[in-house]
Amino acid sequence: MEQAEKRPGVNPKEEGEKLGARGKGLAGTGCAGSGLKSRFTPQEPETSAGVNLEVQLGDLTLPNPVMPASGTFGFGEEYAPFLDLNRLGALVVKTITLEPTPGNPPPRLMETPSGLLNSIGLQNPGLEVFLREKLPYLRRFTPPLIVNIAGRTVEEYGELAARLSAAEGIAALEVNISCPNVREGGIVFGTVPEMAARVTATVKGQTHLPVIVKLTPNVTDITVLARAVEDAGADALSLINTLQGMAIDLETRRPALANIVGGLSGPAIKPVALCAVWRVARAVKIPVIGMGGIVTARDALEFLLAGARAVAVGTAGLVNPRAIIEVIDGIKAYLQEQGLQDVNELVGALRI
Repeated sequence: MEQAEKRPGVNPKEEGEKLGARGKGLAGTGCAGSGLKSRFTPQEPETSAGVNLEVQLGDLTLPNPVMPASGTFGFGEEYAPFLDLNRLGALVVKTITLEPTPGNPPPRLMETPSGLLNSIGLQNPGLEVFLREKLPYLRRFTPPLIVNIAGRTVEEYGELAARLSAAEGIAALEVNISCPNVREGGIVFGTVPEMAARVTATVKGQTHLPVIVKLTPNVTDITVLARAVEDAGADALSLINTLQGMAIDLETRRPALANIVGGLSGPAIKPVALCAVWRVARAVKIPVIGMGGIVTARDALEFLLAGARAVAVGTAGLVNPRAIIEVIDGIKAYLQEQGLQDVNELVGALRI
């Protein structure tokens, strides 16, 4: 538990050095070095003043559509030396559970071609430490604060929602349903529509805040889950969470991760994520936040065209902590280049 309090999130400087040092995996895929500079990244972003980047996620207003993905941003402290947190569309913190969670044993990070496998295990200091030590720091910043929550039972989700809703400074809850239900033999909440809907309804019943449900791609038809949680009262959806994957060390003939399997993220999963966003955006009426392999403004713009109203940058920030800012500036430049005044003109504007 002490470990969880000392290291509640992933330090982007440490992880960036680890990931970039070997010159493989994420390197050369657009996640490292000059690959993050797209032709839509202006030298002076201020010249694009007058372009509207504000978006609505139900009752939640974001100053721009770009935010960090939960699980990759810690509690913001690690990133503050590298970028102005007030420029983000929202602050999304790593998953909070009722009790402190130490996470999985190492090794728990593994590079793959164009991606990253992780089995961090929702390491976090627990609700009490978050409310007492992390939330006061996060209140200093102007973007809406979105807190990601996870529970082992439906009741835990409800308690987290109730207690966080009573705290000042939280704008919305993001519900991580990619967790096993300990009372149902380890069935993942997000793989069974009825269970996902039950969690959603329970959280909605315990909060006045907008509820965003984060969907797993590890299902047969993600639109079935999307419609189930929409019917249960979700205000918005975020997708996709990581894909299940594994790697094997040939020298030891053992799994590369101590947990055997992990979640695959990074540029490798972008086509899967983009397809899921396009399908879900057409299947539901509530807003969609797209994520999965977004590295540059071009990536983010594809998600907007596919129907996402906002996007989240995750793995790219571990290699380049300023990736989120570069995506925001790149979207501005693209709108200006295209003669558009409002980013909402791009949402769902895919030509088929």
